[in-house]
Amino acid sequence: MPFRKDFLWGGATAANQCEGAYNEGNRGLANVDVIPHGKERWQVAAGNRKMFDFEEGYYYPAKQAIDMYHHYKEDIALFGEMGFKTYRLSIGWSRIFPNGDEEEPNEEGLKFYEDLFKECHKYGIEPLVTITHFDCPMHLITEYGGWRNRKMIDFYKRLVTVLFTRYKGLVKYWLTFNEINILLHGPFMGAGICLEEHEDRYQVLYTAAHHELVASAWATKIGHEIDPNNMIGCMLAAGSYYPYSCRPEDVFEAIKDNHMNYFFIDVQSRGYYPNYALKEFERKNFEIPFSENDREILKEHTVDFISFSYYASRVSKAKLDDVEETSGNVFGSVKNPYLQASEWGWQIDPLGLRITMNDLYDRYQKPLFIVENGLGAKDEPDENGYVEDDYRIAYLREHIKAMKDAVEIDGVDLLGYTTWGPIDLVSASTGEMSKRYGFIYVDRDDFGNGTLKRSKKKSFNWYKKVIASNGEDLD
Repeated sequence: MPFRKDFLWGGATAANQCEGAYNEGNRGLANVDVIPHGKERWQVAAGNRKMFDFEEGYYYPAKQAIDMYHHYKEDIALFGEMGFKTYRLSIGWSRIFPNGDEEEPNEEGLKFYEDLFKECHKYGIEPLVTITHFDCPMHLITEYGGWRNRKMIDFYKRLVTVLFTRYKGLVKYWLTFNEINILLHGPFMGAGICLEEHEDRYQVLYTAAHHELVASAWATKIGHEIDPNNMIGCMLAAGSYYPYSCRPEDVFEAIKDNHMNYFFIDVQSRGYYPNYALKEFERKNFEIPFSENDREILKEHTVDFISFSYYASRVSKAKLDDVEETSGNVFGSVKNPYLQASEWGWQIDPLGLRITMNDLYDRYQKPLFIVENGLGAKDEPDENGYVEDDYRIAYLREHIKAMKDAVEIDGVDLLGYTTWGPIDLVSASTGEMSKRYGFIYVDRDDFGNGTLKRSKKKSFNWYKKVIASNGEDLD
């Protein structure tokens, strides 16, 4: 058996993409609420278009999403029926601290997640909790400027102290920041930052990066002190870069691109800034805003495991002439001529998962956890909401085979695997519902129409069988 007996099979969601109920339970407004559906979505997420409140003429999918806030018992029962060992979900920061800078937390928000975690345990499901999955209270953005401000570290420390204390014994596995490297590509989504005209983008983003890295280390310290059983991980939007050719310039371009991607995890896992980053900062005249104890906190409180999302590999080329580009999880890349692509242009590369796992394990020598992997596709349900999603099964089957090879043949230490979107939810990159990932169909369209009825797709029973056999039965 390649997978450990206690291998954590499951699925992953994010609060802002599934919960809805944006103004219920004393929840405050968050950055993720005001990122609209449509062509301006990424302009807002990237901090290029300031939208700090709801504006006329836009549809905001996070307001209701799939209303898991009111449907979570039904949804977790379906996860339990599939045999989930774990369910990765995230905390809406503004449910716990509506403004983000209060002294005391919001009891209604705390109780909601407590009830949700207890519901998981009812089915033998271990919660895997992302503390911040792009959520940032809007008050912290308008009042303090988001993660460019060092005060955010203290607000985050207060949040994690409350969470670790309240949910001691209910939650063991934690992730500090979702896809922390997205900060450099989508600053408003990843760090609550809209750049002002006079600001130096590089300075602001790497200052915010430092604050998030220090906050993550503090969370690891606090989490271990409150409950020594806590396992605290980081989270990377992963996918190794291949050189476009064996031209040395292309190979070196891939090394540079991988450096940029691994930067955050190098600090979170090793406890110090890597030399390639220090040299780059020197060339850019950027001084890391170290404060008292930062170096010590980073060094002494590294993560217990490395978690990551994997949807596609990427390709690097030194000179971008006469090459086609492709999309994928925010990161643009040179198109790989040897790969097929999804309906959204994300290239499909199961072997790339094995390559990425080897790269990460060789680099860090810490247990890995695949916390996002899946296929966004347009599903056509019948009158009962049933979808014959053989394409999704085929995608997941090949990726699980590659994951199995990485463990069984290459010796990678893997804790678990959670597919992205076990239930259909709002797409982070496009704001669409029609880009579906789930084993469970949700009757909801891109503009908020539909009954929200849940129904099982063909992949539901397939994944149930995969889990029951601990990854042995993939037919």
